[in-house]
Amino acid sequence: MKAIVHIGLKPGVLDPQGRAIARSLGDLGFSEVTGARQGKVIELDMKGNDAEKAKASVIEMCEKLLANTVIESYKIDIEA
Repeated sequence: MKAIVHIGLKPGVLDPQGRAIARSLGDLGFSEVTGARQGKVIELDMKGNDAEKAKASVIEMCEKLLANTVIESYKIDIEA
């Protein structure tokens, strides 16, 4: 089983890397880009077949280590 965690800054939190990405894409001629937010993806290989148990465990991991929940939000996808 695999858990995929998408972590990004919460709305309203300044994202200088995202701004730099958007500006650089504009400089390269991609004028359709009006903004960008930068984040991270963490893939976890997990034992077991219980998706609900895996999700609960990954939530605990995010709250304790993987995400800074003061400024970041996360989304978890579980793949069998």
